[in-house]
This record gives sequence, C-alpha cells and structure tokens, in this order.
Amino acid sequence: MITPIILCGGSGTRLWPLSRKSYPKQFVPLVGDKTLFQGSALRMTGTDFAAPIVITNSDFRFIVTEQLQEVGIDPGAIMIEPEGRNTAPAVLAAALYVARKDPDAVLLVAPSDHIIPDTKAFKAAIEAGLSAVDSGQLVTFGITPTHPETAYGYLELSTPSDGQPVALKRFVEKPDAQRAAQMLAEGSFLWNAGIFLFRARDIIAAFETHAPDLMAPVTAAIETGHVDLGFCRLGPEAWAGAKDISIDYAVMEKADNLSVVPFDGGWSDLGGWDAVWRESDADTNGVVTSRD
Repeated sequence: MITPIILCGGSGTRLWPLSRKSYPKQFVPLVGDKTLFQGSALRMTGTDFAAPIVITNSDFRFIVTEQLQEVGIDPGAIMIEPEGRNTAPAVLAAALYVARKDPDAVLLVAPSDHIIPDTKAFKAAIEAGLSAVDSGQLVTFGITPTHPETAYGYLELSTPSDGQPVALKRFVEKPDAQRAAQMLAEGSFLWNAGIFLFRARDIIAAFETHAPDLMAPVTAAIETGHVDLGFCRLGPEAWAGAKDISIDYAVMEKADNLSVVPFDGGWSDLGGWDAVWRESDADTNGVVTSRD
C-alpha cells in the first residue's frame, strides 16, 4: 500500500490573475473540469493507495477539504504548516507522522499543481519504482524532455534506461538555452519533476544523515502540534526553527542511494500561460478559450 503525500502549500502568481496568493493555481481548473489539486489526488487513488496526506497552510485548509469532497476522496490527514519552510521540512513531517504507525510505509510525494494526462502510464512508472524502494533506494521520477527547457532542473542518468530504475549520476541546475539544447541532444538528461517514492524509514534515515539539523525542530513540531477541527496543526514555535530548504538541497543531492525512473507519459507544471496553452485544445488560429 502506497501513501500519497500531496504538497499543497504553494502560492504561485505566475498565472495571475487566475492564480494568486489567496487562491493559487492548484485550486483552479486550468485544464479540464477539475482543478490541478483534484487531478493530483485522483491520480493517486485505487486499490494500491492509502488515503492521501495533504500538507498545506491554514489559508487553504477548507479549500483542500472541499475540493477533495467534490471528487469523493477522504484524506488520511491534513497537516497544517504554521508558515512555509519549503519542501524538506514538509516531507520530513509527513514521513515522521506516518512512521509512528508504520516505519516501512511507502510514501509517494508529489506536488499538487502538476498535470499528468496519462494516469495509467504514471501508475506504471510508480510500479517500476517499487523494486528499487524495496532495496532501500530513494526513487525520483524524471520527465523525458520534449524541448530544451531552461525553467527546470535536470537529472543526469548514470546509464540508459528502458523505463526501469537506474542510478542517478547527478542533479543539474536550471541551464541556459545552449546547455539545455545540448542536454536534449545527448539524451541522458531528464527534467526534475520533484516526485519521489521511498519508505518512511529510508527518507528519515537520509535526513538523519544529510540534514540532521531538521530532525529536532520538525519532530518537536509534530509532538507539540494539535488537532483542530480535524486538521493536524504543527507546533508553530518548533516549526519556525526548521531551516527553509528544499528536499533536493537538504537530502537528495547528497544521498548515495538515489534511483531515477524515466517517465514519458506527458507532464507539465503549468508554470506559465505558455504551458497552459500547450496543454489546452487550441483552434485552427491557435486560440484557446474557456467557459470558466
């Protein structure tokens, strides 16, 4: 059984005015009749998945519950961050929360604002990653690039892959246009989608090794947290002591047990209106319209 961990605290404004701080893009039906958040949650449902854990902030807590109810999903827990501290503390909090009951639980960490049209291919990639997870690997999913994109970080594969997990050679920061074109031509680089699969005990061990300074404040935030109207509010004083850092910088770029599963089933983080246009049905003049 896989427990989805949905990261839902962002407040991006690159898609203003539809996406704004008080109502960001994950809660907007930008493509299709469901929101990006609803689509993310629905992708991670089925007989192989437990109820999702959603990590969000206080401003979005009722939006989260309402949108999950609309698509018939009952969350396992909704964890409320007192303030945004980036993805590393959020992932660690979820792992510690789940590990209290089952240290061997398999966690699938995913952002709430991505679009992946082919759910069947996505689940097949998750299935492929489980073999590496069983051997203690931290698995990340790389997107087969379709163009020389400069807005994403990249993952370099150690060897070619036929869709099965292979060792990660290195992370690559967002490149300039020339380098992005070179990496696309070389064929051994994938876009870093920020989607991860691992056992709770393995990611906690990785934090203990590579980001030990996060363990005490995040653990204390859980221990001093409280349940409020069904929400799990993390302790604000302890949480404020956690470093503001991404999971890539805190753990993944340092770990030596990282595997990559390539995914070519279609993906976008809808980071701008150009991405929304590419994922929408344009007419013969290249115009996209919406009734909403």
